[in-house]
Amino acid sequence: ACTGLGVKLEIDPELVIPNQELSIAQGAIHPGWWLSWHTNELEILARRYGFSLHTPVKKLSERHLKLILYGEGGELIKHRNRYGRVREYFTGYEGVIPYLERLSQDTQSERTRAEIERYMVSTPCPVCQGKRLKPESLAITIREKNIVDISSMSVTQALDWAATISDGRKTILTEREQMIARQILKEIQARLGFLKDVGLDYLTLDRPSATLSGGEAQRIRLATQIGSGLMGVLYICDEPTVGLHLADNFRLIETLKRLRDLGNTILVVEHDEAMMRAADHIIDMGPGAGEHGGWIVTTGAPPDIMNCKESITGQYLSGAKQIPLPPKRRPGSAQEIVIKGAKQNNLKNIDVHIPLGKFVCITGVSGSGKSTLIDEIMYKKLAQIFYRSRERADNCDAI
Repeated sequence: ACTGLGVKLEIDPELVIPNQELSIAQGAIHPGWWLSWHTNELEILARRYGFSLHTPVKKLSERHLKLILYGEGGELIKHRNRYGRVREYFTGYEGVIPYLERLSQDTQSERTRAEIERYMVSTPCPVCQGKRLKPESLAITIREKNIVDISSMSVTQALDWAATISDGRKTILTEREQMIARQILKEIQARLGFLKDVGLDYLTLDRPSATLSGGEAQRIRLATQIGSGLMGVLYICDEPTVGLHLADNFRLIETLKRLRDLGNTILVVEHDEAMMRAADHIIDMGPGAGEHGGWIVTTGAPPDIMNCKESITGQYLSGAKQIPLPPKRRPGSAQEIVIKGAKQNNLKNIDVHIPLGKFVCITGVSGSGKSTLIDEIMYKKLAQIFYRSRERADNCDAI
């Protein structure tokens, strides 16, 4: 069982044999030390079942590949030891995957266990189907929904569900149950409301934190602070707009203003124009960088900064200085990377064409799928193709 995690680590055949163009004899099986320890057994297996270790893996029959990976039942095995003596014993060839799974559990070496885990992937637990709870717990429902059903909802859907429960005219709860649930529902609606207010109403409640974008994680932390209701706190944020789309910047600014309006002080180290224009007070450091900096050029409200001729920041804010647009664009190489059927997290089974030989910018609001597309799908897939990476990248049809 998964001990409540909802997932289990299992050996992935695609990571054990990442390149099916190679034969077993050419080192198709990973880790390499497994083959050096089991060459004799594989040779015996190949002779018994009539296949060659020099045949590319992709040309082996499904039955033969399954034998190599998962082993066979108990049969008479002849084994030649290091002294050249042949020994016979009734057993079965164990198979790559059962051997690695057994070694992972039995070994006392953390190094060996870590090495084997490189060939494992997280899969939904076959017992609980990834729900992390016993059937007895899942049998408890409210309006025909158990806790897993509710956790799979988006923030907006969960708010609507909670509203139907708390509405005295629509609720199916008894008077006593309403009394018990009243404060709990109030807290649930308040916390979900904070997430909605910072623009995260599309997130599902069971979304793993590791899959959140930087902007999403940042806004969740800010929503938590708003929900705490603390007053008189000094919040220090170092470049909070890094990685955020312009639309998300304004949501972030509104969130920071809400924290300020609660009676707190917000101190932000920032380069973003929208953040500077929204500030009540600016301290402009400079005038240059490195040994040419270290001084306070000017302080005051945004109009004061824009009126200061010594402030480079003020000159850009006022429009006196601008970043020039390039007069012409590069034609590129006429080649492109095509990602077909990308589907992970928020990506909706999309096809993407990325021209080569150009300066290409992937943009979009926070949580739209930029990092998932490039880091989780394109990078991992290309790393498999060019560097024989063992990382899984199966969330697109082709690249």
